[in-house]
Amino acid sequence: MGFFNRQVDEMIDEKVPRKKRKRVIVIVAILTLLSMATSTYAWFKVNTFSGVDSLDMHISVSAQLKVGMEDYGTDLDKYTKVITNEMIDGYLGKYNTSIEEIMLDPVTTTQGRQFTNQRGSVREPNDRSYLEFECFFIATEDMWVHLTTESTEAGNDDGTKVSTTSTGAKADVVNCTRVGFDADSHGSAIYEPNKGTPVSGQTTFDLPSGTMRYSNSTRLFHLNGMEPTKVTIRLWVDGEDPQCDDDVQDAHLAVQLGFIGCDDNNVPIS
Repeated sequence: MGFFNRQVDEMIDEKVPRKKRKRVIVIVAILTLLSMATSTYAWFKVNTFSGVDSLDMHISVSAQLKVGMEDYGTDLDKYTKVITNEMIDGYLGKYNTSIEEIMLDPVTTTQGRQFTNQRGSVREPNDRSYLEFECFFIATEDMWVHLTTESTEAGNDDGTKVSTTSTGAKADVVNCTRVGFDADSHGSAIYEPNKGTPVSGQTTFDLPSGTMRYSNSTRLFHLNGMEPTKVTIRLWVDGEDPQCDDDVQDAHLAVQLGFIGCDDNNVPIS
């Protein structure tokens, strides 16, 4: 602020009569405070955020897909149809943490790979701010993998949904949540449930309400038949989202992800 004040003094000395300087300085100070306030309106107040109170994750895949927390090569019997919190906790052991300890401090990103906090400092994965884990998808034939709101198996309610048991203003946590999928050269995408005002530089997609419709915009990544593909999944609360304010602190967040394989014409493979 010292450098800024010197600049203001110099401008005032040159252009403003001495009798009016005090009033001008006050006006400049007020305008500066207003600009600082409006530029940070979407974030939680610095140093007051106590995190998402609890987080549940569940991942399931449709009949033609399998998934695992490790690369088991082509041994299909070692892959599963679901990934649970407990399995993710096994992965997080290398970070000496667990899903229960991931607080989801607000961060932001453009491409979904590097994350910064409100001050612009780079945040590391699984260190309070955002959840990151790797898993491996495999299929017996070539396909595009999409998120789906439909059940991956008849009788299951395991389609994609981001929900909360929190009520009132805390329920807005579902509107500032993002899930990123990064399969390197096989594709990447960012899912924004209840998509609203776009964050600058961030390209996201939402799933259709009602009947599920598959398109190029719902594609996440491509699989080659019998070739396990590593996918990095990242979950965060985006501080640049207009609904990411103090009201959603201590909210509960449940993220359920359902995956389905489609052909080049975006028709589900049975």
